[in-house]
Amino acid sequence: MNFPTVRTPLLAASLMAFLLSGSAIAVDADAAKALAKKNDCFKCHAIDKTKKGPSLQKIAAKYKGKEAEGMEKMHKNATTGPKVKLEDGSEEDHKIIEVKDPAELKNLLQWILAQ
Repeated sequence: MNFPTVRTPLLAASLMAFLLSGSAIAVDADAAKALAKKNDCFKCHAIDKTKKGPSLQKIAAKYKGKEAEGMEKMHKNATTGPKVKLEDGSEEDHKIIEVKDPAELKNLLQWILAQ
């Protein structure tokens, strides 16, 4: 079947938008872990156990079904360094994650939500 030339770019753009949606992009776990390690995230967080901060699995469970809210909250913590309540009840400034490309941070946050 031949589609008019005008439809082909529209179809391609629609397909690209679908592929770039949050659910269609595969998380690069190795890159996420490397960024977390580089920024000392594992000093306060572990994947499956509570340290100074909640485990990544606990964070993911908190935002299950509310991923957009989780991404927003984690992005705020990672980029603005607000005071956060630690597991022992004390408060501390959250470390700001240093990245060159915002896609790296997005990948890290998506990886956390996938735990």
